[in-house]
Amino acid sequence: MIDYGLQGKVALVTGAGGGIGRAAALAFARSGASVLVSDVNDEGGRATVALIEAQGGKAAFQHCDVSDSAQVKAMVAAAVHHFGRLDCAFNNAGITNIAADEYDEAVWGRAIGINLTGVMLCMREEAEVMLTQGGGAIVNTASINGLVGNPSQPAYVASKHGVVGLTRHGALRWAKAGIRVNAVCPGVIVTPMTAPLVAKEDMRQLLDSMTPMGRMGQAEEVAEAVVWLCSGAASFVTGHPMVVDGGATAV
Repeated sequence: MIDYGLQGKVALVTGAGGGIGRAAALAFARSGASVLVSDVNDEGGRATVALIEAQGGKAAFQHCDVSDSAQVKAMVAAAVHHFGRLDCAFNNAGITNIAADEYDEAVWGRAIGINLTGVMLCMREEAEVMLTQGGGAIVNTASINGLVGNPSQPAYVASKHGVVGLTRHGALRWAKAGIRVNAVCPGVIVTPMTAPLVAKEDMRQLLDSMTPMGRMGQAEEVAEAVVWLCSGAASFVTGHPMVVDGGATAV
């Protein structure tokens, strides 16, 4: 893994109790950042903190439902309380509703509330801190379904398209203030969210076949893109939805 030179920096990661969020939290720590780990899954979040501390890093956990503005405000405040500042934020928390009727208003509302409104609430609070510091970097988790259509997941597709648009908005709004805002757009990745599908051999083979590289991606591969986008190596990159999909959207 690459060291992106984040010594002395502070990173916040939502949805860090497993999957891409945990991989990103560990990658930030390996590059020297102190990490505020957040999730609604307290057990998973604290396990991520333990993994970071086991590799010699610094981390703290804060429970947060990103669809609740008061909890988001408390989460960002916790990062500053524990570590003194906030330099990098990865707004990764999200849900999918593979087996649900996403035209049902309750299902639709929950997906939009977490996947899109949650990102907005996080960006708003993170930027407020970063503006007082003179800069920072924010990365949001979108999806390849934020760039292309999907006939079976209307709420997920709508929310992730919204994240891409919100990312571009933030990039333009805060460009002159030194805050860069980008997104990652993962393809089919092996995570706890996809685990029920991967457990079925025929489904695993189907998912592998959907990617030109012939396999599903790993959470660590997305995490590397996230940390790079937050590092000085990406100092002229903002408003960019970075695809990490093994070529799926190149077809």
